[in-house]
Amino acid sequence: MHKIPRTVWALGFVSMFMDISSEMIHALLPLFLTATLGVSVAMVGLIDGIAEATASITKVFSGYFSDRMGKRKPLILIGYSLGALSKPLFALAGTAPVIMSARFADRIGKGLRGAPRDALVADVTPPEIRGRAFGLRQSIDTVGAFLGPLIAIAAMAAFANDMRTVFWLAIIPAGIAVLFVLVGVEDAKSPPGEISARVPVRMSDLRRLPKTFWLLVAIGAVFTLARFSEAFLILKANAEGLPLALTPLVLVAMNAVYMLAAYPLGSLSDRVSAKAMLISGLIVLIAGDVALAVLPGIVGAFVGIALWGVHMATTQGLFAKLVADRSPVELRGSAYGIFNLVTGLALLAASVIAGVIWDVSGPAATFWVGAAFAVISIAGLMCTPLSRA
Repeated sequence: MHKIPRTVWALGFVSMFMDISSEMIHALLPLFLTATLGVSVAMVGLIDGIAEATASITKVFSGYFSDRMGKRKPLILIGYSLGALSKPLFALAGTAPVIMSARFADRIGKGLRGAPRDALVADVTPPEIRGRAFGLRQSIDTVGAFLGPLIAIAAMAAFANDMRTVFWLAIIPAGIAVLFVLVGVEDAKSPPGEISARVPVRMSDLRRLPKTFWLLVAIGAVFTLARFSEAFLILKANAEGLPLALTPLVLVAMNAVYMLAAYPLGSLSDRVSAKAMLISGLIVLIAGDVALAVLPGIVGAFVGIALWGVHMATTQGLFAKLVADRSPVELRGSAYGIFNLVTGLALLAASVIAGVIWDVSGPAATFWVGAAFAVISIAGLMCTPLSRA
């Protein structure tokens, strides 16, 4: 059996430390915006949506340039460094526009590193174990998404619910992530003679991406409309009575499930139908949205949150694997960039819609609409040929 390459492990730990930093902030940010800065839930959705769309747009260019250079690590390093440099802005922010600027800078960093990082995982991993490799990287990554909110809870208790102090502490793991890139990540080694013979990728070359790839992009966009920002999970739990200092438990719960399920489900995706996996993930998402809409109290909210974690573990690594399977190796970074652009714009739309519905009709209506989009996605998948490339 093939071993998962060292670079995949290193990228997992890089992601883990940056996720610790990011989730220390994101676990508190929705309530920091609404309770401390006094913005509306619709504005929370807009800020989150714009931030993720920014990351997605940036991924198009970073993926293309990593293909053109034939190197992934430089853009990965710049992306993680920018993410680390953006963290102090959250602690200094006094208005919503400053938060938006901080999120903008942070997400540009994510965009610069995201497509080259996923392309590098595919570059160094044999096709037979790509699902397992992506599942492992995401599982390690999600350890950070699990630990970050726990650290935020401990820091909130230690510093009398001072969210700004927690934001300052988040700088430390971000710096460690950058060091891991420097010492642990290596670009894929090219066979002798390939570097000198390599022709730089041109924009016109993107027309060589196959129809199966563009179909996957369309499926990913509809999927994303059914899954808006996790910020709404935090707001839902708080509305059901979860105290401010404990709201990071929302991301702890979701990411604990995600972390435990990502690797086995990634391995499963190497052996079973992609369509069956995607439909299963949507069914779980529908169950989660229904639980969030109808089950009362904090326990009901956490049932839905846990189901969201299962959905993420079932689908996110699978999409990364499918992009690699359906794109030529020399266009792989560009393919990840395009896929993330389209799904990021869909996430912007989904988050804005969710925020407006929340303000107008309340939390339950928001999750019912999410479930409806998931049902539409299943109907589309049932009629879609999703064969291997």
